[in-house]
This record gives sequence, structure tokens and C-alpha cells, in this order.
Amino acid sequence: MARILVTDDAAFMRMQLKDIVTKLGHEVVGEAENGQVAVDLYQEVKPDLVTMDITMPEMNGVEALKEIKKLDADAKVIMCSAMGQQGMVVEAIQAGAKDFIVKPFTADRINEALSKAL
Repeated sequence: MARILVTDDAAFMRMQLKDIVTKLGHEVVGEAENGQVAVDLYQEVKPDLVTMDITMPEMNGVEALKEIKKLDADAKVIMCSAMGQQGMVVEAIQAGAKDFIVKPFTADRINEALSKAL
């Protein structure tokens, strides 16, 4: 079982992810609606893994990933992207993301990404 921080600017996406992650037997220890909140929460709750939306207001997912990696080089982050964000996905992987999942999510794909990252 992993402790997971869910980051997405859309509340329904966070709810969907929380649902799937919980059903897979993991614990959601925090929710962030943008990258800045994710970075702050990461320091607070020290999750085993972060799911990170790419496109968010204030601080996007790639910037937040880089900040989290500065705080913890071993941080495990899975990027969540919509179709057509390949450029940012590549940048995120280069910055240290473990994997990425494309919306809309499926429980199988999330389980696969979590297993791989953890």
C-alpha cells in the first residue's frame, strides 16, 4: 500500500483518481489543485508517490515536478496528461517523472503505472 498525493486542477479528476487509487488498496494522503499546492503538500505529508496533472494554473505540473525533485531526488511522480501534450510529457520524463498516464484514466493503466513506479 502506498501513500499518494493527487494533483489536478479539476475536482472531478481528483475524485476519479482518488476513487481508483483507493480501490487499488492505496491511501490518498493529500489533494492539490495546482503545482504550488502540490509542492507545499509534498513537504508536509511526504507521500510515497504523486500523481501530477501537467496543465494547471499558477504552477504547471512540469514546474512542480522539478521543484519536488529539488526537495527529494528520490520522489516518485506520475504525470497525467491529456492527448496532444507529448512535448510536455517528454520534458517531464527528462525531469524525472516515473511514468505518465493519458486521460481519460482506466483503473488498469493506473494500476500498471503505480506498480511500475513503486
